[in-house]
Amino acid sequence: MPAQRLLPSTEAEDLIALVREIARDELAPKTAEAEAHERFPREVFRLLGKSGLLALPYPERFGGGAQPYEVYLQALEEIASAWMSVAVGVSVHVMSCYPLATFGTDEQRERWLADLLAGDLLGAYALSESHAGSDAAALATRAVRDSDDYLVTGTKAWTTHGGVADFYTVMVRTSDDGARGITCLLVDGGTPGISAAPPERKMGLTGSVTAQVHFDGVRVPVARRIGEEGEGLKIALSALDSGRLGIAACAVGLAQAALDEAVAYARQRTQFGRPIIEFQGLEFLLADMAAAVESARATYLEAARRRDRGLPFRRQASIAKLVATDTAMRVTTDAVQVLGGAGYTRDFPVERYMREAKVLQIFEGTNQIQRMVIARDLRNG
Repeated sequence: MPAQRLLPSTEAEDLIALVREIARDELAPKTAEAEAHERFPREVFRLLGKSGLLALPYPERFGGGAQPYEVYLQALEEIASAWMSVAVGVSVHVMSCYPLATFGTDEQRERWLADLLAGDLLGAYALSESHAGSDAAALATRAVRDSDDYLVTGTKAWTTHGGVADFYTVMVRTSDDGARGITCLLVDGGTPGISAAPPERKMGLTGSVTAQVHFDGVRVPVARRIGEEGEGLKIALSALDSGRLGIAACAVGLAQAALDEAVAYARQRTQFGRPIIEFQGLEFLLADMAAAVESARATYLEAARRRDRGLPFRRQASIAKLVATDTAMRVTTDAVQVLGGAGYTRDFPVERYMREAKVLQIFEGTNQIQRMVIARDLRNG
């Protein structure tokens, strides 16, 4: 059942209707098979790129859709309700473009941003390392200046699209000055010296490639540095604020899909001569699931509207990510319960939804980190 939306314009309404149609007709029929066979759907991202859905919140002059973030996130939610791996991939791609679009020079944007947004290229965001996850400032991948280039050496971990990305937004260490020694580079995926480890074997999102990416003396022109040396952590954290909203929208889409599946099953499944949705125990469970989904959606939309108005939104982004991903975990678990034994089988998608929900509480900053961000913002006023 499509969520009722309050959109800011007729154009936005038409856009969401188009995304819903693509999700229903092009994504949903392929999801189960691709996830079961752990197949990365590169052709789907090309389709979304040609439809303009990989560039929605960016300026028209560079080929973007110039949509408010609240509209982009609702489009992302529609994709997530059909295929979570693809929605997460869209969110990661959009976040990978953010440093260039926001912190790049006019010359850099003119040179590269249109290509990144055109739909043929797919991005990856390379921040985490095996010993630098929540503590991003501890990263060790190093870039050493060599005339007009940097030589990059190190390994990034948990990289969505690792090994299949056309470009990487990479955070590297250019000095030993702690958090102030990190720099952002935009690296072409075909640069010699880049290689990827075999994809991680994951509980869920098996249609999404996640892998370590190795940089072995990779030569990156200084012209591809985004911002100044030492500004990388500031850029990374700013990108994560917006990326967390993307994950919140994905989480709500997944929870909505689980709720819809549970309601449909409860309407047609009969016990003791009547549909099980008529039993109060299930009625109340489904009502709580619906309330949680609606509340999580309202939370991410309020954060997005603050972003669109140019207001501070870091705390609200962390709240949205925390609330929405905890909601997805709870609602998908409850959906399995509604379906009973059937929900524990692969004949129904809710078991996959439950597996997919777990990682949402972990990436783009664990939910424990979100609580730290929220508390720090409250402490500092």
